[in-house]
Amino acid sequence: MTTSSDTTAAARPVADTVENAITTPEKEQPYGALGLKADEYEQIKTILGRRPTSGELAMYSVMWSEHCSYKSSKIYLRRFGDKVSDEMRERLMVGMGQNAGVVDIGEGWAVTFKVESHNHPSYIEPFQGAATGVGGIVRDIISMGARPVAVMDQLRFGAIDNPDTARVVHGVVSGISFYGNCLGLPNIGGETVFDAVYQGNPLVNALAVGVMRHEDIKLANATGAGNKVVLFGARTGGDGIGGASILASDTFADGGPTKRPAVQVGDPFAEKVLIECCLELYQGDLVEAIQDLGAAGISCATSELAANGGSGMRVDLENVLLRDPSLTPEEILMSESQERMMAIVAPEKLDAFLAVVDKWDVETSVLGEVTGDGRLEIFWHGEQIVDVDPSTVAVDGPVYERPVAYPTWIDALQLDSAAALERATDADTLRAQFTKLVASPNLADTSWVTNQYDYYVMGNTALSFPDDAGMIRVDEESGLGFAIATDCNGRFCQLDPYQGAKLALAEAYRNVAVTGAIPTAVTDCLNFGSPENPEVMWQFSQAVDGLSDGCLELGIPVTGGNVSFYNQTGDQPIFPTPVVGVLGIIDDVARRIPSGWQDAGENIYLLGVTANELSGSQWAGTIHDHLGGRPPAVDLAQERKLAELIHAGSLQSLISSAHDLSSGGLAQALAESVMRFGVGARVWLDEIIDRDGVDAATALFSESTGRVIVTVPREDDVKFRGLCEGRGYPVLRIGVTDAAADGDAPALEVQGLFTVPLTELRDLSTETLPAAFGEIVREPAV
Repeated sequence: MTTSSDTTAAARPVADTVENAITTPEKEQPYGALGLKADEYEQIKTILGRRPTSGELAMYSVMWSEHCSYKSSKIYLRRFGDKVSDEMRERLMVGMGQNAGVVDIGEGWAVTFKVESHNHPSYIEPFQGAATGVGGIVRDIISMGARPVAVMDQLRFGAIDNPDTARVVHGVVSGISFYGNCLGLPNIGGETVFDAVYQGNPLVNALAVGVMRHEDIKLANATGAGNKVVLFGARTGGDGIGGASILASDTFADGGPTKRPAVQVGDPFAEKVLIECCLELYQGDLVEAIQDLGAAGISCATSELAANGGSGMRVDLENVLLRDPSLTPEEILMSESQERMMAIVAPEKLDAFLAVVDKWDVETSVLGEVTGDGRLEIFWHGEQIVDVDPSTVAVDGPVYERPVAYPTWIDALQLDSAAALERATDADTLRAQFTKLVASPNLADTSWVTNQYDYYVMGNTALSFPDDAGMIRVDEESGLGFAIATDCNGRFCQLDPYQGAKLALAEAYRNVAVTGAIPTAVTDCLNFGSPENPEVMWQFSQAVDGLSDGCLELGIPVTGGNVSFYNQTGDQPIFPTPVVGVLGIIDDVARRIPSGWQDAGENIYLLGVTANELSGSQWAGTIHDHLGGRPPAVDLAQERKLAELIHAGSLQSLISSAHDLSSGGLAQALAESVMRFGVGARVWLDEIIDRDGVDAATALFSESTGRVIVTVPREDDVKFRGLCEGRGYPVLRIGVTDAAADGDAPALEVQGLFTVPLTELRDLSTETLPAAFGEIVREPAV
């Protein structure tokens, strides 16, 4: 153990002390450069009864930033807590307010999961921005007492043909794969979207999942006067300083990437050691609480631990181990250097704690101890540089009721319906549109991205790319596991953010349901433009209402998540992008349902009804370059009924494959199901057209909700139809899986319209991303 930095007294940075702050009230301070508004600075002076020291100013600036304090979103996020039923509480063990939510999945097991953004750093320095996004969310999972078992990513890039997109894509995907693969965590799902609206502000959202026994849950609370405050992990450097306050809580100018010093640098090998070290500390019951050091670094860890525990804390900052001895106390407080954790340790367990960290060769320093006086006091070589009530830093920051304005442009946008667009009726045009959609950037094969990830490491992956959801086995003996999917359609949210958020929830819910799992809980990452734009705040309010209303209707709670504002370049915000992750429970992963058919001679059924809902669709965007109208309607009661039907079918082993219908509609779902295992299909649209009153183009390309295609072995046909009829869910037999005849290649035949051979489908789908970014990695990375 090392107990102090190597800084000599002669070279020691001079600190601005509390005593000095009292005697020099007139000193000008750079609060604006740290992201604070003038009235916020005055509020800090009122709280303290004096001007803040430079160290206090650093702490308040990062902790009162939009990224850390949720000051513009807090009043809306309370709706998630207000709209809660007894059903939603049944499996919720830890909800919002901790590092990650925790859900009871049965048999004494719990799952913790969360998604967070690392958007701005990933534009400025794509590799490190994305890599440290993975590292940060994994540390949130560790801090709950869990072993991380999987990661996912939700990516939005600019136009695929823009010269800068390749820079961002290569860096982000490499950063995610490098960090996750080095940690030995399977990447089991996510999204990749290209749209010019994200050109100057890509979205990189990272999700992590961990598992633990019920009794192993840890909360980030510092309690017990006399308990030691211990910092362990990597040394503190100059990277990431001001990341939360300056980088993540501001808008990009039109000039492009800047602010590189605010991007952190990650070391996945150090984090892997940290994971194992923390798990051994938990196993030995050697810590009272652990807090990861992510956004806002030591400022966050000390103030949140003390505030959550209702206690106080005294810290000697010179004991922090430094990579750069020239760092000032303020920089040490603000640094967001990665792979660091803060632990609260009982004095009698300190020696045992130090023995474990020493075994793992993790550098450690005792910074101070928990006090009972309710104050956070930080000293620098014996001089007091911070004396605050930690709640004023971490909890009771400013809460804004930002101006909200109904967008001036949205009525005209919604009136511009895709119903007015020309819909083809001839077979040749329909075939051409179908093949163009299959090859379009947002529907094409994403192996260029996913093949860089290892999705089978640890040996518990039951489903992964390109299935509709990822699935992990938790218990080897019983087969208990969980499925998880993330979704959001920013085009729908631009048309109607309330409906768009519900649609994101419905799609993620459906993607989990088609695996045979029971959807149980939600995490979210709400990506929006500047909160200082009243129209953006209207979008945000609507999306939160849509998501909270939807969760109440489905009976599943929001366990936690993230808000990311200021996603815009200049005055142009991104589409509202509330990414929704749904986690579901499956009692035995052996009963999982894949997304593509594997055997010929099975019947293909369409569950659900098709409506003339082409507004916001991939067909409208790709074929007509159109965005307007209203997004598809969503009936969450029907979505719930559909999930229950599929689960019942899986329990009776009646369903051999299931694939949800969403982007690209029925046409894309059929194409993906054929390509999944190379088994063709003969499909007819007549019954859909007759029953639902739609034309062929709508039957193929509508993105109506509540729809799934399933395959059923012929011997189970009667039972399956009886299941659907008994539950009152609309069902149509629309085709059969088809083995290729002798000499013929497998194909997708839409009878009376067109046939596309499997080889052509695959070529169309797999060539799009490599044409833009280079060759595909042919084997999953290890």
